[in-house]
Amino acid sequence: MVKICKASLKYASGDGLDRISLEVRSGEFVYLVGPTGAGKSSVLKMIYMDALPSEGYVTVGGYDSRDISDNEIPFVRRKIGIVFQDFKLLEDRDVFENVAFALRVTGARRKDIKRKTLRALGEVSLPHKSRKMPHELSGGEQQRVAIARAIVNDPFILLADEPTGNLDPKTTIQIMNILDRLSTRGTAILMATHNYELVNSSVKRVVSIKNGTTLN
Repeated sequence: MVKICKASLKYASGDGLDRISLEVRSGEFVYLVGPTGAGKSSVLKMIYMDALPSEGYVTVGGYDSRDISDNEIPFVRRKIGIVFQDFKLLEDRDVFENVAFALRVTGARRKDIKRKTLRALGEVSLPHKSRKMPHELSGGEQQRVAIARAIVNDPFILLADEPTGNLDPKTTIQIMNILDRLSTRGTAILMATHNYELVNSSVKRVVSIKNGTTLN
């Protein structure tokens, strides 16, 4: 599924990752925890090939960072769903079009776009908000739209970068319930967070990162 093997990633500032290793298997839910600046987002960037390691390697769904071409990277990303803390919705498009956009860029057929978009919105209980604009939604609803967009292409793994960071406790529970349900249906989840209270209340696997190095 996803494997990071002794991978290092260095930035001009001197920060980065130092020979980290991590595996995520099909349908597994893994927390990646650590303080702000520990390198959690950098791990996710390596998985969706936004940054390639300077040593070691990353394999994602049959693609290998050691020999992947620029032309292949978009195909890797179609297999991966990504959710960010700040939603990153298109403010000039309604909910339906925000989700459908992920399909349109792949050249999907019109009838498939409608079917898959409505299905994804159903997964997050928002089909009735399909014609609302992002500014008309609550923060929790915006994050649910972001999740729908992330899963509309049926990814085998969902990367969630502090997805509950801007949400209140009640809404956080709603988002976590959605992620749990996706995991039980076979989608692997790798969630980066520094919310230790949330992690400690779970029985899922936890990988800690500090100063760019995985600790377990």
